[in-house]
Amino acid sequence: MGWDFTHWGIYPRTLKGLFGIFSHPLVHASWKHLLANSLPLLFLTWCLYYFYRDLGSLILIFVWVIGGLFTFLIGQPGWHIGASGLIYSLAFFLFFSGFIRQHIPLIAVSLLVTFIYGGLDWNMFPTFATENTSWEGHLSGALAGIFAAILFKNKGPQKKDLFKDEDEENDNDDIEETENNQEDNE
Repeated sequence: MGWDFTHWGIYPRTLKGLFGIFSHPLVHASWKHLLANSLPLLFLTWCLYYFYRDLGSLILIFVWVIGGLFTFLIGQPGWHIGASGLIYSLAFFLFFSGFIRQHIPLIAVSLLVTFIYGGLDWNMFPTFATENTSWEGHLSGALAGIFAAILFKNKGPQKKDLFKDEDEENDNDDIEETENNQEDNE
């Protein structure tokens, strides 16, 4: 249709680019750009909501805004648009969250994300990113995902303590033994 929504992106450290912190993942340069981001975003968002049901929306909003804010702060002058920063946020959150929590199903997701999106790392650095790629947005998204994994590590799914029941049984046995010893002493 010839419409240009680029001005809804992030233009770092300017008033005109401030709104882009909230809107940049919704704006794409072309249909090809939109389609390239759609499948990874769909898959990673599904993983987020499947494993972090109660926290999914909070984490998504958090990485969306923090990743956009980081891009606003460190980006080079120019419009930064697209959902790839959000994709990096979700991929890095899922990866680091699994290992931080040491929860087997989440570690499996971490390995799956690494297998599918392992090549993402290179587009976070200016040396390897193509000219029109916002490596700052990718790096900002990755940092937001790592930050979210650390911040929310005690919320959501946790590693089960396999010996918790045994510890409770031992505590009960110790209490009973103490009571029996007290009765014998009387």
